[in-house]
Amino acid sequence: MEQPYAIEMLNITKKFPGIVANDNITLQLKKGEIHALLGENGAGKSTLMSVLFGLYQPEEGTIKKDGQVVKIENPNDANDLGIGMVHQHFKLVECFTVLDNIILGVEPNQFGFLKKAEARKKVLELSERYGLRIDPDAKIEDITVGMQQRTEILKMLYRDNEILIFDEPTAVLTPQEINELMQIMRNLAAEGKSILFISHKLAEIMAVADRCSVLRKGKYIGTVNIADTSIPELSAMMVGRNVNFHVEKKEAKPGEVILSVENLTVASDVHKNNAVKNVSLKVHAGEIVCIAGIDGNGQTELVYALTGLKPAISGKITLHGQDITNASIRKRNVLGMSHIPEDRHKHGLVLDYSLENNLVLKRYFEPEFTNKAGMLRQNNIRAYSEKLIEQYDVRSGQGPATIARSMSGGNQQKAIIAREIDTNPELLIAVQPTRGLDVGAIEYIHKQLVAQRDAGKAVLMVSLELDEVMDVPDRILVMHDGEIVGEFDPKKTTEEELGLYMAGAKKDQVKA
Repeated sequence: MEQPYAIEMLNITKKFPGIVANDNITLQLKKGEIHALLGENGAGKSTLMSVLFGLYQPEEGTIKKDGQVVKIENPNDANDLGIGMVHQHFKLVECFTVLDNIILGVEPNQFGFLKKAEARKKVLELSERYGLRIDPDAKIEDITVGMQQRTEILKMLYRDNEILIFDEPTAVLTPQEINELMQIMRNLAAEGKSILFISHKLAEIMAVADRCSVLRKGKYIGTVNIADTSIPELSAMMVGRNVNFHVEKKEAKPGEVILSVENLTVASDVHKNNAVKNVSLKVHAGEIVCIAGIDGNGQTELVYALTGLKPAISGKITLHGQDITNASIRKRNVLGMSHIPEDRHKHGLVLDYSLENNLVLKRYFEPEFTNKAGMLRQNNIRAYSEKLIEQYDVRSGQGPATIARSMSGGNQQKAIIAREIDTNPELLIAVQPTRGLDVGAIEYIHKQLVAQRDAGKAVLMVSLELDEVMDVPDRILVMHDGEIVGEFDPKKTTEEELGLYMAGAKKDQVKA
């Protein structure tokens, strides 16, 4: 007799206002396998997994675990059935510590007293065993996105779940951390755990998954064995056309200096040492400069200081010849700076605003959108947002009126990119611009960055993706421990050399 599937989702249909997110989808997960779920932004992947985790109730369909029909009405039901989920947008309490977030809801206690020492021991053992570095006493609001991701994974492992859902788990991890996570997933599968792995990254799916199911626009396209397929075949299944994986661009023609940073020092929120130490750099018109480095080496604080989200201790920032070191965020925007932020929820969107109001966040005070009496010109806002939605293929159930929180992560990202590029900036600061995007959207965003460069704009990019670091920019600056430790021409370096500098191995050899 054949062993029953660990999980079967049969004929699942889930609807939201104006959109059928899951349209009669069937997904079958074998015991001990890593099963990838692939699809464009807004294809319905996260919705389907949220149904399995009890966050949504489907209009139609059945869920079976080990051959038995189960009812999952909330995440507690899912946890009771041994189903855990690492969410794309982290479900963490920002003012709690890492440890408190991991044990929240399953706190060990005796006679009503919390036994935190026991929990800490188990968390640190899991952290060590799976190579997931964390500081258990750090507050979530003070740590990097990468460490928040590790916290989410440890939260699931702490509960000893046997069905593990990873929703875009590598989106914020460094190449080394990704390799470690892949090995963790293999080890977990070898221990008999069953893994559902949502990813846009085809190379990762090819490296770690046993099978892959593809969704497109809410519909099930098919399931393939990874051993019998290829990256071009998967990408064509996903987007319905062939995708160019290489960035096509002409030779750069750098012009005048647009951004000049001199001896910039920025404090850290996490530790006593400064996060950015005496950094100097220049970005010219007509070039893309990329800051590469392992997450947590000062890139975030550097960008915060450049964009006005955090004050500098010392140093000078000049935009097009004007000193903006102490300028307000709006002043920087008006002078021609745009910012695609690392954390789209924290700094990119007002999640409970409509899409159209988010698209004019930086321009609502202009005469086109506000009349002399200070009233918003709603018709103009609607027309402007419809133009951007079409131009950037931002998919949303109710068009401009869609609440930003209800959109998929990739479409939230596309909305931010549309808003920031459409202001026609002199300097575009793009932090992880393709995080959580599918191959079709990545291809489009890379073209937009190159188009900005070719139009004579300056682009400063921060990326943790080594293939993006090698493919998109004209110059690479490597940051380690708050300092720029090397400058490279992407045509004359290798991923291995960059990796050594990123890890600090070559720091002492860098010439002053």
